Amino acid sequence: MLERLHLDRNLFYALLALSFLSLIVVYSAAARDNAVALSHIGRLALGFTVLVVLAQVRPENLERWSPYVFGAALILLVLVLAIGTSAKGAARWLNLGFVKFQPSELMKLALPMMLAWFFVRGGLPPRWSRLGLAFFIVVIPAALIVKQPDLGTALLVLATGVIVMFLAGMSWRVIVPVVALIAAVAPIAWGFMHDYQQQRVLTLFNPEADPLGTGYHTIQSMIAVGSGGVYGKGWLNSSQAHLEYLPESSTDFIFAVFAEEFGLIGSLLLVGLYLFIIVRGMMIAFLAQSAYNRLLAGGLSLSFFLHVFVNMGMVTGILPIVGIPLPILSYGGTSIVTLMAAFGILMSIQTHRKIVEY
Repeated sequence: MLERLHLDRNLFYALLALSFLSLIVVYSAAARDNAVALSHIGRLALGFTVLVVLAQVRPENLERWSPYVFGAALILLVLVLAIGTSAKGAARWLNLGFVKFQPSELMKLALPMMLAWFFVRGGLPPRWSRLGLAFFIVVIPAALIVKQPDLGTALLVLATGVIVMFLAGMSWRVIVPVVALIAAVAPIAWGFMHDYQQQRVLTLFNPEADPLGTGYHTIQSMIAVGSGGVYGKGWLNSSQAHLEYLPESSTDFIFAVFAEEFGLIGSLLLVGLYLFIIVRGMMIAFLAQSAYNRLLAGGLSLSFFLHVFVNMGMVTGILPIVGIPLPILSYGGTSIVTLMAAFGILMSIQTHRKIVEY
């Protein structure tokens, strides 16, 4: 049945397992709020619907549509700056009346599609001139996202672009000078950051310096993770979330809730599930039959890994707090749908490969 729907069995079952874990931990983090749980079920259902639909689309069509998808996502980012809906001091959403979504999440999918399309047409490995043009393709949407402001998402979009450029065959002779240039301009970039962004970086090194201010989120998150111990306190028993010590417990800091309730063992199993999904995505990229498919599948899989790493690093105090949700596990709308769309594309690449072989 799954094969007839162009669904990769291993990846699909892993996503189902992750979605089930998401439902139970969101329900707990939201203090048993049935409305939140039902809303999350609806968003997951929509995400899986998008996944199934995109899995039916042949990769050749995805390649053909790539520049149009990127152009549409770019227009939406511009519209956010013009008519975006503000919340918590940032205009990151577009409200169309019947739906409210974040175009920056769509760019996480559109950018690797565009770069894969762009590099394939110039030949691999890319020449310096192609890398220069690709740099502008990456920087333009990242700059628009910074203006919202959303530095965390902008950095992830930028990193996703760099990942695809690396997979395309960008030489170390290019990478080393670029890294050196970034290190050289970092002090200058520091001066252009907002005060709260600078504080997030400083808090990383010493959260106890301001335990009731900028360090509060980091400290409470680490308390939640540590208090879970080896076996955890049990489902629905996260005191940090239920007593409202932990901020954004159902979104950005949901891993802290999970770790408190299911402990080290549960956390390791969750990490193992994420690693399985990432490895399966990279296997699909390795087995892909065209350069476009390999670049796109590899870019999407490593971007997923980057999101998981950044969120867990943020929650455990080894990275600054940047407001990045944990993929699929966190309560969200646009993020879940976009991620499921990415997995639908991966399944399309894998299952249509088999059809071509036979």
